[in-house]
Amino acid sequence: MERQHTENLLRSHKGKLVIIKTISGGVYRGWVNEITNDYVSLIDRDSDDQTQTFVLFEAMESFVISNPPSAK
Repeated sequence: MERQHTENLLRSHKGKLVIIKTISGGVYRGWVNEITNDYVSLIDRDSDDQTQTFVLFEAMESFVISNPPSAK
């Protein structure tokens, strides 16, 4: 993916759950927290400390925007 298109796409989904697959085969899951021109920051809302994961755009192969079921 071209970096600017990736950045814009992730910005439009800020706060949503994403699953990112990297070129090396790693898979990262989290809510989009912060986007810069080099990386996206994901947070894990399920943990007590809301761990952050930073994924570089150049390492991304693909990502999926996930819609978790809402609490009723």
